Amino acid sequence: MDTLAILLPIAFALAMISVFMGLCSYSVLAERKVSSWIQGRVGPNRTRLPLIGHIPILGNLLTGLGIFQPAADGLKFLFKEEITPGHVNKFYYYLAPIVALAPALTTMVVLPFGRYVDPNGVVQPLVLANIEIGMLFILGISSLGVYGIVLAGWSSNSKYPFLGAIRSSAQMISYELAMGLAILPVFMWSAAPGSEHGMSLFGVIEAQETVWLALWQPLSALIFLVAVFAETNRLPFDMAESETDLVGGFHTEYGCFKFGLFFVAEYAHVIMGSALFVCLFLGGWNFLPGLANPWGDGLFGTVLSVVWFMSKVFFMIFFFIWVRWTLPRFRYDQVMSLGWKILLPLAIANLVFNTLLIALIDTINA
Repeated sequence: MDTLAILLPIAFALAMISVFMGLCSYSVLAERKVSSWIQGRVGPNRTRLPLIGHIPILGNLLTGLGIFQPAADGLKFLFKEEITPGHVNKFYYYLAPIVALAPALTTMVVLPFGRYVDPNGVVQPLVLANIEIGMLFILGISSLGVYGIVLAGWSSNSKYPFLGAIRSSAQMISYELAMGLAILPVFMWSAAPGSEHGMSLFGVIEAQETVWLALWQPLSALIFLVAVFAETNRLPFDMAESETDLVGGFHTEYGCFKFGLFFVAEYAHVIMGSALFVCLFLGGWNFLPGLANPWGDGLFGTVLSVVWFMSKVFFMIFFFIWVRWTLPRFRYDQVMSLGWKILLPLAIANLVFNTLLIALIDTINA
């Protein structure tokens, strides 16, 4: 029994990592297909795999959709010749891609992505670790991702990567303040005094069963969304790469599989940011505002809740891609001004307003 209790969570964790890495691969495909659609192109539609790719109708359909392209990209990165520049600090140079990817894989431990009903009739989340300080855990671990960029820029011993690393550090400090302040009103409203959920994401999702917090807290949702764009280094906030003036930014000296890890890490953070926004502001697996959840109590209901949650995550990933291929890159001074002069004062004002409003409501109710 003890052995089974140990092996089951390990198997569950490995399954989640496999699915998550698969999502990262196909997010790259989605990026290429959506960008080609926006620009009036076709996108990947040539790569075939033996046997499956040559089935007359199905093979042509899958090839046209680019389904096999992620496998081709992964194999290309894996089998390319490993080139390490002689001027780099090799230990930290090799460590940086791992440090960039690890936080995204770690934070998914506390991310609830569905629900089920236990034998006692109590709704429970589908999550590896339903801890009360889940949100604090995510904020603490996800902020470590910037160390991978800093290590890459510093260990490369090159000017362009170093400038990209410095920019990324400044950007992270600027926008994490606004992000943290934007989250506080969410828990002030969703976590009632004495709530057993504490700062767990499951408690926030349960509190949105009738009204999504994006409708109740639109300013918090907007500030958090902009901050997530900045934290994931996505356009129009990709100061860490900024090809127009830094060549490739922090990963200029990287290639082959190490560059592939950085590439996967970017999309891993995008997926985690999308899932976190869905949990905090779009109701998680809850159906629609004002409508009761149609999910049943059995296995089918659990599957439906996961599918609905993932549908919202896919929409957010599409939104990330859409913004990237629509808006131009900001200048570095504009990014800093937005973070310190606009988002931070707005987040503070939003927090003060919600604090006074909750105090007023409590006084009236008393």
